[in-house]
Amino acid sequence: MMIVDLIDGDDFRQRLVALGVQLPEGACPETCARLTRRMQREVGVPGLEAEIDALMQQREVMLPSVRRAIEDILQAR
Repeated sequence: MMIVDLIDGDDFRQRLVALGVQLPEGACPETCARLTRRMQREVGVPGLEAEIDALMQQREVMLPSVRRAIEDILQAR
């Protein structure tokens, strides 16, 4: 039996924090995405585009709430 580690809201938040985004503890994926988008527009977030690309390549192991936050907020132009 293969056990797959799903990308959940905590994983998503941790990846964004690792890029330098300040996010409240326990923030939902939508809040994380909105705050990240705001920071990207105001001062930039180096590495964000590459991180989003890497995450989207793993969408089959991503919780729907994380996928929606990325698609609806971070990938929206």
